[in-house]
Amino acid sequence: MVWKPTPPKDAVILIVEDNLNNFILMTRLLAFLGVKKCEWKASGWKVLEFAETLGNVSLVLMDVNLPDADGFQALASLRSHKRFTDVPIVAVTAHVSRENLSRARQAGFNGFIGKPLDPERFPEQIRRVLQGEEVWEPE
Repeated sequence: MVWKPTPPKDAVILIVEDNLNNFILMTRLLAFLGVKKCEWKASGWKVLEFAETLGNVSLVLMDVNLPDADGFQALASLRSHKRFTDVPIVAVTAHVSRENLSRARQAGFNGFIGKPLDPERFPEQIRRVLQGEEVWEPE
């Protein structure tokens, strides 16, 4: 999949994450990168309906273990809508294993970033995704 590169300052990033502290950390690191607009959804339930209200979404950062509907179900929901077929969706999870990385790739994620997030690497990982590169870095 190839998506349109987006400068960080113009990016709209949807973070689907049930842990408020992780959301805050991501938004701070994204702000350091120059991202001005982050939206938050705390569960995978009705993520498509929420995403549709946001206008253009440049990137979705998706926790895998979420209440109500997990990240794989939320991914399938988003991918079922033509508007989100070409939006990069990256799994961001503490459940780092070769099996989970393989499952994420097969499910249609465009990358995999392991938690805990590395504050030194995370902004660069996101910059690369916004430029059209898949990032598969569990560690």
